Amino acid sequence: MLWSLIIGALIGVIAGVLTKKGGSMGWIANIFAGLIGSYVGQALLGSWGPSLAGMALIPSIFGAVIVVIVVSFFLKK
Repeated sequence: MLWSLIIGALIGVIAGVLTKKGGSMGWIANIFAGLIGSYVGQALLGSWGPSLAGMALIPSIFGAVIVVIVVSFFLKK
């Protein structure tokens, strides 16, 4: 469980850096973006590529980028 949270946070940080919106996100938001993004990415793209803690990294990062973009669109100030 702890390993999944750490990998989820890492995926969320990578997605934040790729979308240039990571500075405004906290660690909790990074974890949620990574975990939800992992679910979305694997649902859309499958579970190919390297995996850690049960999450395929490449689809998870793509899914987290999608989640960060959608959430930042709705929470735009």
